[in-house]
Amino acid sequence: MGCWRGPSAVLVCLLLLRPPPSPACPAACHCSSLGEVDCSAHALREVPQNLATNTSTLWLGYNFITVLGPRSFPSLPGLLLLSLPHNRLGFIHRQALLGLGALQELDLSNNYLTVLTPETFLPLSSLVTLNLGSNRLEGLEPGVLRSLPQLQALLLQDNPWMCSCDILPLWRWLSHNREKVQEKNLLLCRVPEQLNKYPIMAFGNESFRQCQETSLSAWHYIVFLTIGPFSFMASIFFCTFMGFMTVVYHNLRRDPHCWKRPHICRGH
Repeated sequence: MGCWRGPSAVLVCLLLLRPPPSPACPAACHCSSLGEVDCSAHALREVPQNLATNTSTLWLGYNFITVLGPRSFPSLPGLLLLSLPHNRLGFIHRQALLGLGALQELDLSNNYLTVLTPETFLPLSSLVTLNLGSNRLEGLEPGVLRSLPQLQALLLQDNPWMCSCDILPLWRWLSHNREKVQEKNLLLCRVPEQLNKYPIMAFGNESFRQCQETSLSAWHYIVFLTIGPFSFMASIFFCTFMGFMTVVYHNLRRDPHCWKRPHICRGH
């Protein structure tokens, strides 16, 4: 079709030659043609939803985001880096990160996180770097880290770690993956007081010997608490039954003829 056959044809040609419109960019963000979206320091309280599907880098630091609820992010199949430092993030729903399967780097540092579950990071099968530094984590389930098969760099510094028997599974993971742990010298105990500022990586197997010998699960305690009252009641029943049988036995031995001929005993 030629562009010289009339005004309407020329208009059609111009529309065909015009470059496609740029993807929408949230009002509080700055977007580049390379898929980089910077929404830092705009007092945001939630993740913007009108993000382009070709977003590869998303900066959300220095905002007021407190919660990542279910599907907080639109589908971003090409997102490689997500940065959320210096927010007020205290809770991440287990479905908050769905749709981010290509993510390779996640920065959650300088927030208020206290608990993370293994389900939280399950969608992030490609994650290579995870920064959880400067939060309020006292412990971390080993399943959280085992759900990240590609993890190569982990930052956990400046958290108030509770160095009790509960930290044993995490210590084992750290000991077997020393090359993945960054800033090891800043991974310090906060409590108990006598271990304040003691390096977690300095513990050895002997430090947890008592935990390994005496640690009991909640099920064990339930069983023990149940056995006690049950054994007490069983012993009372057994003693009562044996006493009754003893009395009957002695009565039978004392007057055996009364058992065989009760009408004789009634006549006496």
